[in-house]
Amino acid sequence: MKVVGVIPARYGSTRFPGKPLAIIKGKPMIQQVFEQVKRSKKIDEVVIATDHLEIVREAEKFCARVVMTSREHESGSDRIAEVTGIVEGDIFINIQGDEPLIHPSLIDEIIQLAEENPDHVITACTKLESTEEIDDPNVVKVVTSQKNEALYFSRSPIPYQRNTTDISYYKHLGIYCYPKHILKEYVNLPQSPLEQAESLEQLRLIENGYKLKVLQTHYDAVGVDTPEDIAKVELIMEGKYND
Repeated sequence: MKVVGVIPARYGSTRFPGKPLAIIKGKPMIQQVFEQVKRSKKIDEVVIATDHLEIVREAEKFCARVVMTSREHESGSDRIAEVTGIVEGDIFINIQGDEPLIHPSLIDEIIQLAEENPDHVITACTKLESTEEIDDPNVVKVVTSQKNEALYFSRSPIPYQRNTTDISYYKHLGIYCYPKHILKEYVNLPQSPLEQAESLEQLRLIENGYKLKVLQTHYDAVGVDTPEDIAKVELIMEGKYND
């Protein structure tokens, strides 16, 4: 069973154009992500999927396999689905191109769970401790069943605490592991009502009856959304960030 790690790298970010090429500790961010993913023990091949020639040229400098994809894709999952028609594989794992601190051990744990659950999409979550993050609509929350399958994702704090304060909140981490056949089916489905309401593509899977197994981890996602986030990531790399 071949596992392919795909790093979507879109050039035209609204808040941070050219983000994959931003320099972090002397290297383009896309290279930092690629090198972290390459440390995984369970990925057989790593592919960068982009829509821009500058990213292609930069990726070739550090000997990455890079695939040119359409500029019309609305999500990273759509971009990865295009890759499945070019790169052979059985399992495709979507790794965010703006998380240079992605941990290889998390990737390996997700792939292990995918191998044990071949009919599931696998994703991850981590426990939220900050009230500010719980209330932040940019931090996506997930609730799961006793079988660790996703019941719902929301930008709102879920569940609502009406009768108890003994409730934990979990942040959804934007990493997905798809069996090839589910990925190809999923991206051909129309956007679903809850997906449109929350602007969360993973709700399309739930609304159409697909099962998402959620791995709880202590690893957190530290993404680069704006140029100001680069300084934070660099401090973390230096071990100086304690927020």
